[in-house]
Amino acid sequence: METNAVLDIAVQGLVLAAKLSAPVLVTALVVGFAVSLLQSVTQIQEITLAFVPKAAAVAVALVVTGHWMITELVSFTHDLFAMIPSLLGGG
Repeated sequence: METNAVLDIAVQGLVLAAKLSAPVLVTALVVGFAVSLLQSVTQIQEITLAFVPKAAAVAVALVVTGHWMITELVSFTHDLFAMIPSLLGGG
């Protein structure tokens, strides 16, 4: 197995991890920013006010994008299994 193949697989894995985590992280970022803006405007400093909406929004984002995430992971895994013979030098 060559170094280039290992690096290529590692880069593909990192790109996939970034793609899969983006919807959840962006949702948490936007909701957290909106809630903190609301807290600073109204001067309400309640911890649960920041946590509960963010947790609910992340749960909704996972429900909405979950099928796409699983499809991407399965596709990546199939590609890795298909590359096994060529990585071992058999094809």
